[in-house]
Amino acid sequence: MKIYPIETGNFKLDGGAMFGVVPKSIWQRTNPADANNMISMSMRSMLIEDGNRLILIDTGIGNKQSDKFFGYFHLYGNYSLDSSLAKYGFHRDDITDVFLTHLHFDHCGGSIQWNKDRTGYEPAFKNAKFWSNKNHWQWATQPNPREKASFLSENINPMESSGQLAFVAMNDTNFIANSELGFSIFLPDGHTEKQMIPQIRYKGKTVVFMADLLPTVGHIPLPYIMGYDTRPLLTMEEKALFLNKAAKEKYYLFLEHDAQHELCTVKETEKGVRLDKTFSFSEIFE
Repeated sequence: MKIYPIETGNFKLDGGAMFGVVPKSIWQRTNPADANNMISMSMRSMLIEDGNRLILIDTGIGNKQSDKFFGYFHLYGNYSLDSSLAKYGFHRDDITDVFLTHLHFDHCGGSIQWNKDRTGYEPAFKNAKFWSNKNHWQWATQPNPREKASFLSENINPMESSGQLAFVAMNDTNFIANSELGFSIFLPDGHTEKQMIPQIRYKGKTVVFMADLLPTVGHIPLPYIMGYDTRPLLTMEEKALFLNKAAKEKYYLFLEHDAQHELCTVKETEKGVRLDKTFSFSEIFE
């Protein structure tokens, strides 16, 4: 097995929305805001090369939305999914599986593109299965008013109409020990229904793709919860459960949205679980 970090682009979001009830005077110490109160965010995906499978976890925001739409999110920098794949000698047509932690636009927008005539949409990975789960798919295709602006039909429906949609086999718990893709999955419900957090055993270590359970290192303290979460008190419980386990078992946390840090570890302190160290991916695994 080989794992590669894939940078799909950077954007900005309102710092207050990203930290909920935490005052700006506190959160700006780790996530400084610009003059418009916006903080820098990554859209970092993960590529897993495992035998004949090439699995991409999340796909970024894509490029098919309108200029008005992108104007809200202040995209910046030179990263792109295609150039990041090419850096490691791959093309999007090589991807066999696209695993989507959840279907908010900044996690799945790159999965679907305009067709050649720009008359409709088609999968951006023509040879891949798109993996979700039944509970989250229903949640996303019948969205509640709070999340409706994050679940865009053009990002979601073409996966099903193309015949490329697949669902991870569920069980009665929020933990899947062995999924069809060769890694374990934790399914927290605080941010959105049945978000999927992959846990990969790699080179003797456990690497966890954190998605929106832990957007940045600044979100490690339990009350530091996004205003976007649908069930913030549940998020706090799920974070406590997960981060305590991560500290004890020395997980390496792969950060999708932290513009400065690819990986971190956490440790137990008198004040609760806190940041231990940050790393680039290559420092630990190359």
